[in-house]
Amino acid sequence: MGKNKVVITGAPGTGKTSIVNGLEQKGFHCFHEIIRDMTSKAKKEGNSNEFVSNPLVFVEDAHQFNMDLLLGRTAHYKQSLKTNVPISFFDRGIPDVLAYMDFFGQVYDEEFMAYCEIHRYDSVFIVPPWEEIYISDNERLESFEEAEKIHLALMATYSQFGYNPIEVPKDEVPKRIDFILETLNTM
Repeated sequence: MGKNKVVITGAPGTGKTSIVNGLEQKGFHCFHEIIRDMTSKAKKEGNSNEFVSNPLVFVEDAHQFNMDLLLGRTAHYKQSLKTNVPISFFDRGIPDVLAYMDFFGQVYDEEFMAYCEIHRYDSVFIVPPWEEIYISDNERLESFEEAEKIHLALMATYSQFGYNPIEVPKDEVPKRIDFILETLNTM
């Protein structure tokens, strides 16, 4: 497989974190999502009296929140280059930041785009929205309908940067993991 950097992405509630956790249990090196902790912290520090889908309403500086997220994912990317493992999996990639900004109608500059252009992944797997497993919680604020729109934003953003995301079939977690590993072995 070589030293691959593989993104597992998808809208909220699609099962991607379960896949990443399963890959980690199999002994693969995985970088975990950082947005849940950032959203939880922002809600505690901001006005969280209302249930809304956009975590940026809880922060004073949405641009800085997104930049912090971008820098956190970039740090994971750079750490992967220093690891002595043949493959690293990422629960979301750098382009996810831009996809969410597009979804929420936020403006970003060339600096945000440069992070996506410079830090390239080898493969991108996308987990599609799946209503039967979708659950919202304190950090997953989106409705299922919003999740479907986020899926489209993710597809558009990754495509914009020259990726061809591979859709992971709706199935139980072990079979989804097998699909990803088998696909990587045939690439």
